[in-house]
Amino acid sequence: MTSRQYNSVWFREPRKAASPGRSREEIVMAAVELLDAEGLAGLSMRKLGAKLSAGATSLYWYVAHKDELLELVYDEVWGEMMVPDPEVMGWRETCSVMSHSMRQVILRHPWSADLIGRMPALGPNALRVTDQMHKAFRLAGFTGLDIDYANSTLTAYVFGMTIPQVAWDAAAKDHDYDQDRLREFVAKAAAGYPELVERINAVDYDNPQVMREVSFDFGLVSVLDGLERRLGT
Repeated sequence: MTSRQYNSVWFREPRKAASPGRSREEIVMAAVELLDAEGLAGLSMRKLGAKLSAGATSLYWYVAHKDELLELVYDEVWGEMMVPDPEVMGWRETCSVMSHSMRQVILRHPWSADLIGRMPALGPNALRVTDQMHKAFRLAGFTGLDIDYANSTLTAYVFGMTIPQVAWDAAAKDHDYDQDRLREFVAKAAAGYPELVERINAVDYDNPQVMREVSFDFGLVSVLDGLERRLGT
């Protein structure tokens, strides 16, 4: 049984523009705009061609298929993530800035949450972020595979806190939930658990965005504290 060869847009040189005023970069930016407006379900080569005033067939000069286009836009998202120089900022500050930035980028482009784990992060922007994070963990004192484990732990935390928020925000937008009524229903469902009801009534839902930010930072500091403590074991 022969193994299937893995293909990626990053495994070949980009083709030069086939006509004046059009480039792969222009196509990627237009695709990001379309995705931000309509999500993954709204992206098609036909729609993208119309947005660029070009036929869908002409786009295949730059990308072999839609998955290659998604690889390109996914890496474009990674390019928006801030990663300071760990030699200047220190490893903890670098990890903190990167984590907050990664979260904000995913929230700004919610469609990207569906590509995490599906699309390979092999583009230059993703590799730059990964390299800087590995550098930060090396400076912290991690060695060998522990560098990769620390990096995986941190990114898993960011994804785990952010992707459910993307899903909830999409559901809330589609259904236009009344927050007060929703809170009443949750309290009613938890009526048999008085401590949970007390927490529901104690939490400030007037500004859920602030609560989310505080919750994310609380967990992030806890993760970094755990990684730092592991260095001393």
